Amino acid sequence: MDGVTGKRHVWYKFADQCIRNECHYYRALNYIHFNPVKHGYVDDPYIWEWSSVLLYLETQGREWLRRTWKDHPVGNFGVEWDD
Repeated sequence: MDGVTGKRHVWYKFADQCIRNECHYYRALNYIHFNPVKHGYVDDPYIWEWSSVLLYLETQGREWLRRTWKDHPVGNFGVEWDD
């Protein structure tokens, strides 16, 4: 339909990694929650309707989310495969 033949790249810039430890897990979680803001889709991660951040807010509370963000900052997580 689009005139492209041959091998298709369905997962553009896809990367897969195993979670190495608890810190890595929370950094990945924070990265996922902040990603819509990083890419300019929303100004606030709490308004991204497909995010699990609201579930964490409901089950863990805002203070837990703040502490998790502070203790496990995203830093350069995702550099070179998400830019």
